[in-house]
Amino acid sequence: MSTKGKFLDLFKNSKPILGMLHLKGDTDEEVFQIALKEIDFLCKSGVDAVVVENYFGKPHHVEMMLQYLKENRSDLIYGVNLLDDDGLGLQLAKKYDAKFIQLDSVAGHLEIPEDERFHQFITSKRKECDAFVLGGVRFKYQPYKSGKTLEEDLKIAMTRCDAIVVTGDATGMETDIDKISSFRRIIGDFPLVIGAGMTAENCGKQFELADAAVVGSYFKDTYKDSGDVSAEHVATFMDAVRKCR
Repeated sequence: MSTKGKFLDLFKNSKPILGMLHLKGDTDEEVFQIALKEIDFLCKSGVDAVVVENYFGKPHHVEMMLQYLKENRSDLIYGVNLLDDDGLGLQLAKKYDAKFIQLDSVAGHLEIPEDERFHQFITSKRKECDAFVLGGVRFKYQPYKSGKTLEEDLKIAMTRCDAIVVTGDATGMETDIDKISSFRRIIGDFPLVIGAGMTAENCGKQFELADAAVVGSYFKDTYKDSGDVSAEHVATFMDAVRKCR
C-alpha cells in the first residue's frame, strides 16, 4: 500500500516545491524584511511551501519568522529546518503549527550507541508533534558512522520520518541521478524529496523519480546560496516544474 497519502497530501499540486528561506541579513529587522520579500516572490510564482532555516540566521530569527507565518500567513504551508538542534526545531514546529520539519539526518550519521538514543528521541518527539518529518540519509555535510549499508539505513529511516530527503555533497550541487535512483529502488513508493541542486534544466529528469523538492540556491540571482532571491529565477523554475506535473 502506498505511503504517499500523508505528507504529499498537504499539497494541491503534484511534485510540490518547498522554497527555502535562508534568513539572510545583518540585523533582526533586515532578516525579517528580506524574508518577507522572499516569501512574496515565492508565493506569487506558485511555490507550494516555504521552509524557515537558520542557514545564515540564528534560532531566534527562525522563531521570529515562524511566529509571523502563524499569525499572518495561515494560508501558507510552512515548515522548519533548525540546523544543529533537532530538539528545538521540533519544539518550534509544534509551537508555531508548522506542517513539517526537515532533519538533515535521521539514519546513518551516528554510531550504534548514539543511534539507539536518537531512535528513542525521534520516536518520542514524533508522538508529541503533529508535523511531518522529512529525514535526510547520506545528506550533504553529514557524517556516515553507522557502518550499515545504504539499504539498511534507508529502511531504518523510513521508520523515523514521513519522507526521505536525498542530496549531493554540497549546497546547490546537483544530486546525482544514480543516487536518486538507488534511493527510489530501495524505498519503493515512500515519499522521496530532492534536497539540493534541482534546476529548471534537470527537474524533468529528477521528477521522473522523486516526489518533491526543496529549492534554495537556484532561486538566487547568482544561483548560489549567498545571493538574493530573484523573482525571475523563481518564475523560470516554476514554469519548468509545471511542465513536469
